[in-house]
Amino acid sequence: MLRSPFFYMLIFFSLISCEKKTTILIKPDVSRIQAKLLQEKALNELQKSNYDSAFYNFNKSKVIFESSKDSSNMVFNLFQMAIIQQITGDYYGSKETATEALPYVKNDNNYIVALNNLFGIADKELSIYDDAIFYYNQAVKEAKDQVSKQSPLNNIAVIYIKQQQYDKAIEILESILDTKAFDKFIKSKARVIDNLGFAYFKKGLNEKGLQYMNEGLELRIKADDFYGSLESYFHLSEFYSKNDTKKSNDYAKKAYEIATKLNSVDERLRALSFLISGNSGSAYAQKYISINDSIVKIRNNFKNKFAKIKYDSKKEKDENQKLRLENAENEVALQKADIQKILFLSGFIILSIVLFFVKKNHQSKTRAVKIKTAYETETRIAKDIHDELANDVFNTITFTQTQALEIANVKETLIQKLDHIYARVRGISRENNDIDTAANFASNLKDMLSTYNTNNTNVIINSIEKINWDIIDDIKKVTVHRVLQELMVNMKKHSQASLVVVKFDNTGKSISIDYTDNGKGCEKEQIIKNGLQNMENRIMAIKGTIIFDTEPNKGFKVKITLPK
Repeated sequence: MLRSPFFYMLIFFSLISCEKKTTILIKPDVSRIQAKLLQEKALNELQKSNYDSAFYNFNKSKVIFESSKDSSNMVFNLFQMAIIQQITGDYYGSKETATEALPYVKNDNNYIVALNNLFGIADKELSIYDDAIFYYNQAVKEAKDQVSKQSPLNNIAVIYIKQQQYDKAIEILESILDTKAFDKFIKSKARVIDNLGFAYFKKGLNEKGLQYMNEGLELRIKADDFYGSLESYFHLSEFYSKNDTKKSNDYAKKAYEIATKLNSVDERLRALSFLISGNSGSAYAQKYISINDSIVKIRNNFKNKFAKIKYDSKKEKDENQKLRLENAENEVALQKADIQKILFLSGFIILSIVLFFVKKNHQSKTRAVKIKTAYETETRIAKDIHDELANDVFNTITFTQTQALEIANVKETLIQKLDHIYARVRGISRENNDIDTAANFASNLKDMLSTYNTNNTNVIINSIEKINWDIIDDIKKVTVHRVLQELMVNMKKHSQASLVVVKFDNTGKSISIDYTDNGKGCEKEQIIKNGLQNMENRIMAIKGTIIFDTEPNKGFKVKITLPK
């Protein structure tokens, strides 16, 4: 509807001014000064009801504030533009403009409440009542004080009256009066009282309804609320329309006179519709037709102007941005060409030298790691054979020389000793043979860890299936297998653990393996002496990390992380 701008300005400032605002001083610049001047010009044009000029200047000011990332002033301008569109009956355009402001509102509850209220008004005028109630409820939810909550609640009650849900409307309106939040705001209180009386009247309680509507009108007259009195006159005109046509027409004429003074076209049409239904003459019907035809043309004209202003603004912005990008790209291209001429040859030479030395260094490191690994493997095999296997063989030979082998128990003991020696030989072989890195890698790794599961030691393996081993390269698979094998051997030899947990985890771009046992642990300084330095060398060779965490009698923990 084409309404008086005072209605929307009242809503805006009543919501925005509910909380004390802190002024932030921003260092002025030329573009911001220009934007502020355009904003002030737009406000002046709005007060003069020059809506197309006001909309144009608000939009132009908004574009400049946008370039300087002044979101507060952007929201203010967009809000004013949405109000102008509602004043001129462009409710869909108003919702679109208000939506444009939402990303810049941030945590400013005053603007959030005001915008939701604006959405609610638009949907109410478009008869989308459920959506309107939703937005009004959002405004109530975001409001930080009792006064700010009451206007959206009153608007919800008005919709319930339109939907003939009078009991709901009465309950809300009476609750507003009970809060006494509007006792100091006479115009707002009068609006609630008038709506409450109208709800009672529509419910069939005429006497009670008339009492409240008259009280609301008296308060509005006392407060010089000319625009608000229009609604009172309309309600009273409808109240008397069936049983006192003269009074109904008198209230409708008063509404028409005030609407004409306020240049509120929709209210003039509404007053004329009451006079026409009251059989007040064909002259009112002619006026209605004339005004209605005129307002349709005006509204369409405003819609087209607003759409063109926004379109031209966006087109100009896009063209300016494109021109700036082209200039920047040309400048960068020229600079790059000059730099490339200078750096190309020297960069090529430096890169060649660096690649040569990197390759040589990598080859040297790889060769050294291989030699060291082979040496350590040989040393470990020799040590295992000398320390464990040789002793077992010697003890078995001695056993055969000192015991009567024809005795069944002795023979059984000999077989057990030989089985043990056989198992140790297979264990040493398995610890040092080639590792299958194909599809059975996970299964073989799990089997290897499980071999250390004994009556005295419980080995738990978690989430090994979470890792997609197919995408891990073979060198890393071998490294994981060897390092975990060394950890398990170290556990068996030194830790005396009764519980071992090996947990695998997939963390996006890397794999993590957590080893934990409840053994006797050791001093951190003893880690190198226990042969764990070799594990660290292996992990570092594949650009991974390994962290040891241990203390005497507090178990042993290892955190391994390696890239996929």
